Amino acid sequence: MIKLLKYLKKYSLEAVLGPLFKLLEASFELIVPLVVAAIIDKGIGGSDKPYVIRMSLVLILLAVVGYACAVTAQYFAAKAASYFAASVKRDLFKNIQSLSYEQIDTMGTTTLITRMTSDINQVQQGVNLTLRLLLRSPFVVFGAMVMAFTIDFHQALIFLVTIVVLSVVVFGIMLWGIPRYKHIQELLDGVLGLTRENLSGVRVIRAFGLENSEAVNFKEKNETLTKLQEYVGRISALMNPITYVVLNLAIIILLKTGADKVYTGVLTTGAVVALYNYMSQILVELVKLANLIINITRSFACGNRIQTMLEEKGSMSEGSLDARKADISANAPVVSFENVCMRYAGDSEDSLEGVSFDVRKGESVGIIGGTGAGKTTLINLIPRFYNATGGSVKYKGHDVAEYTTESLREVIGVVPQKAVLFKGTIRDNLKWGNDKASDEEIWEAVKTAQATEVVKEKKGELSAEITQGGRNFSGGQKQRLTIARALVRRPEVLILDDSSSALDNMTDKNLRKAISELAYKPVTFIVSQRAASVRFCDKIIVLDDGKVDGIGTHEELLVKSETYREIYESQFGKEAANA
Repeated sequence: MIKLLKYLKKYSLEAVLGPLFKLLEASFELIVPLVVAAIIDKGIGGSDKPYVIRMSLVLILLAVVGYACAVTAQYFAAKAASYFAASVKRDLFKNIQSLSYEQIDTMGTTTLITRMTSDINQVQQGVNLTLRLLLRSPFVVFGAMVMAFTIDFHQALIFLVTIVVLSVVVFGIMLWGIPRYKHIQELLDGVLGLTRENLSGVRVIRAFGLENSEAVNFKEKNETLTKLQEYVGRISALMNPITYVVLNLAIIILLKTGADKVYTGVLTTGAVVALYNYMSQILVELVKLANLIINITRSFACGNRIQTMLEEKGSMSEGSLDARKADISANAPVVSFENVCMRYAGDSEDSLEGVSFDVRKGESVGIIGGTGAGKTTLINLIPRFYNATGGSVKYKGHDVAEYTTESLREVIGVVPQKAVLFKGTIRDNLKWGNDKASDEEIWEAVKTAQATEVVKEKKGELSAEITQGGRNFSGGQKQRLTIARALVRRPEVLILDDSSSALDNMTDKNLRKAISELAYKPVTFIVSQRAASVRFCDKIIVLDDGKVDGIGTHEELLVKSETYREIYESQFGKEAANA
């Protein structure tokens, strides 16, 4: 958490002015009891109405100036805290974007969202409260005690004893509560994660009729959190009654001894009232300080988690070559795999083992196999979403690790399994592929992706709005738009990861034909469960449990790959396979 304070350097002026104006407000507050004492002793005691009026105006002035100082302090504290949080959030988001797929898989999406939202909000609140109260509360407590000593030494000793007793009560309860509050935050993370999971998967839950069981699961976790919050809340609630008992006992002693001294003429009535006011200020500030420290503790816990995330550096080392400038001879392979192996973190077995093949410019490669065969794993190694754990994945003769990540991914167009569109216009989404693309280039990509009708039927066409997640488009429409987005880039390598699963056979056929006729002749990888989608590819790679079962054309594989033949027969029948 301490390391995060570097983000306050830009706003050091606000971070100084906030506490400074709070101290000014506290100084004026400490003067008020003395003014009240003067009004009682000199004004009321001496029946001096003009003096009472003058001193009352002084009280009003102190209130106005104190209020102005408080508002100013709040402004600077809020400004420093909000800009601090914005800076942390910006760098945290940037750092998360630099993490590899493997790191994101390990951390989990829920954890990342919690760090970006509730944790940063808690830290922002902690910084705000710290700037406003961390100096003010101790200043008022010790200032009130010092002022009490200036009035009467023996009476001030009551203050000293009271402060010690109140500090033991307040900070004892606080120290007991700190670890419990940390546990509450952990349980809250769990409840938030479960809530997010249920909201994102609500259709699946309803499809299987599991609303009641999920409600019970949520209820159990929420009740665990609630019970702990209630338990901690009950103990923390003891703070007010105990402190008020201690305070009132101290006030009784203060008034009793003060009355005796007033009777003997050692103290004035105004002085006793001033001492009473100082005692009340001490109580209020100690309670504020305890709550502040609890908030700071929560903020420290959240800040440490944020700091850990900021220190998590991307596991992908950067190469120095520019993939956009890479060149090869006419017959050299564009993409090649040389005995490639891949194992995910935490797995005991390889997801890919001993994969080798070459692909030349303009060739289309079909990748087919059963569920879990390693199809997506294979194509994820080309844009270096993951690093191969063995062997070498090469682009134009160089290992993909030798290129800069940015340049490598600029020459590769990837259409993932899950079609994802973002809130904005169709044009905005398609320009993700190339932010400098003209409308003519966008329409060309849309036509190739068989999405012309999809765009034209929307009001505004390219300017039509897409809702969050593309919910106003069907699955097939989203797939065609994501394919168009990749084509706008005019990539040298186009990867279609089962991205036509929602398309009908005719649209799928037209799409593959249009891609094969592209003038810039990209290397095309088509991952599919359907034999029809890969049947006419120049080369088909059959995967079975992470291993290559066969590489060749459709006709060759029907003869030499049992896995491919089984897949084809299951979809077209034995007669078609034997034809």
